[in-house]
Amino acid sequence: MISHFRNFAKSPVAIVLFVLLMISFAVVGSQMDVFGAFGTKHVITAGDRSVDGAEYRADFERVRTNLQEQAGRPVSIQDMVDENIDARFLESQTQQKGFLAWAWKAGIRPGQALIIKQIRKIPAFFNQVTGQFDQAQYEQALAQQNATPAQLEQEFRDQYATEHFAAGVFAGARAPRIYAALLAGQALETRDGRWFLVTPAMAGAVANPTDAQLNSFIQENAERLRRPEFRVASVALFTPTAADSAATIPDAKITERFNFRRDALSDPEKRTFVTLTAPSRAVADRIAAALRAGQSPADVGRANSIEPAEYTDSPRTVLGDQAVGAGVFALQSGQVSDPIQAGVGFTVAKVTAITPAKPATLEGSRAAIVEELRQEEARQKTYARVEAYERARQAGKSMADAAQEVGARVITLPPFTQDGKLPNGQPLQAPEQIFSTAWGLSKGGESDIVDAGQGQYFAVRVDDIRPSALPAIAEVRAPLTEQWKLREEARLLAAKAEELAARVRSGQDIAAVAASANATLVTRAGIQQSRDSQTALGQGVLQGLFGQGAGQVFSLPNAQSSYVVGRVDRIHAAVPALAAPLVEQARPRITQDIVQAMIQSSIAAGARDVKAKNDPVLARQALGLSDTPAAPGAPAPAAPAR
Repeated sequence: MISHFRNFAKSPVAIVLFVLLMISFAVVGSQMDVFGAFGTKHVITAGDRSVDGAEYRADFERVRTNLQEQAGRPVSIQDMVDENIDARFLESQTQQKGFLAWAWKAGIRPGQALIIKQIRKIPAFFNQVTGQFDQAQYEQALAQQNATPAQLEQEFRDQYATEHFAAGVFAGARAPRIYAALLAGQALETRDGRWFLVTPAMAGAVANPTDAQLNSFIQENAERLRRPEFRVASVALFTPTAADSAATIPDAKITERFNFRRDALSDPEKRTFVTLTAPSRAVADRIAAALRAGQSPADVGRANSIEPAEYTDSPRTVLGDQAVGAGVFALQSGQVSDPIQAGVGFTVAKVTAITPAKPATLEGSRAAIVEELRQEEARQKTYARVEAYERARQAGKSMADAAQEVGARVITLPPFTQDGKLPNGQPLQAPEQIFSTAWGLSKGGESDIVDAGQGQYFAVRVDDIRPSALPAIAEVRAPLTEQWKLREEARLLAAKAEELAARVRSGQDIAAVAASANATLVTRAGIQQSRDSQTALGQGVLQGLFGQGAGQVFSLPNAQSSYVVGRVDRIHAAVPALAAPLVEQARPRITQDIVQAMIQSSIAAGARDVKAKNDPVLARQALGLSDTPAAPGAPAPAAPAR
């Protein structure tokens, strides 16, 4: 054995290997795993647990399926990425796997008897004839869901561990009664106060602004008022003309096209039938016998826990499985098939009606074929004009002259922004390609021919570029004056309210201050925080009364065009007899919130203990995305307790 090692050490292969090892140590130190790149790469690694790309993709697809069911529409992976769901899911799964690895290490290990008990609660794993647990049926049912018994058992084991940990935390947790008492005391506390409203009329009128004030206002709001860049462009359009679309088509060409498309133009044979797919041949034989005995497919399906699939006047193409399609379309009306070996399970079909195929005729298809050929002819003529235009441009002619020579239309578009908006903010009704093409040119630049689809083409010339700029006063004087006056009115109103509040704070009686401003003083006692109080009194009044101490004065906005100045006269604590029941009602809810936070913190701590980590690049690759992860910063929630 030693001689073999000596011979290997002297070989060229060993020398190369040793050189690579020496280089790796020199670059990154002796801790580098030289052969790490040759092992399996995992999206998530947490202690002795790991998740590879295929498993991560399968878990993510289950989340996507749930989202689609909730939204009632298709949800793509890119839709989820746009909402940062992929990053949050990766972090959540990392913490969950880390916590489970920590729990196993800490000794939270459900017994095998619990797992078996859970599995035996699932009816799909039992033989419907004998009523006994069927190991083969158990494995087959899981295989249809792309799962294995080991995976299901591990999932149940993880579920038990998480639930038992959460139950243990909850059993020993109880929020102190003082927490609920504080909430109850705040909810049932009442206050007495006086207040009056300050209106714009009390603050004084605002004169029209000068040009200097408007200019200053424009500079203060430059970001909001700045107009975007606009461009003016001419577009040469190459589209089929009315004459192109009304060309005369020879009969020989019509006949040739009909012969070529005869099968596509014909109506295929259609059938009305029902299929039932069973997990085994024995069940399929039982279904076929019941259907032949006259039982309805619905009754047979209920008896075997199978949902029949009904097809009405459908062609063979609706059946994705070729074997099932061949079997169904070989039956006669009213006939029941023998069990058909399908891609998944065994299928039994019953045909109830047959609509024969209807071959196409030349006369019946003539109009459609003529229209089709005319469209092709029009597209060919349009493309011929495009080629003639390009030859004219290569000869040195301008876009306008070349377009005129070949009979293309040239139109000048009104000014538009990069996203296709007009100066009034309305969208310009034109293809988006025109906007993107125009923004790729400088002033006076002309584009190559662009294919707009549907046999239509265009070329763009940028006639003028109007840079982004602030508006002149003359252009926006009226709306700008209105906004400036609104701002000034709000400033004067706030200043007037603060002036009156300062007089009350200095010791003047609030009733005298209100009278000096010709305001009506409101006096209320026993006010309680509630939605009804907010509606009746106003947000500013309620915020002032319950945001200050006894004897303090407040000045706050109460509505869009008024302020409230008030004083808190007295504070009445909650009546203990009324607050006590509320304390006991709120305590369980507070406990639940505290426990939920404790569990989430425990999950995060467990993941940190086992040094759970993930690879965002591999995660994106598993989902078929680019290698560049989403920008960091979006918070990822902890994995919730099940």
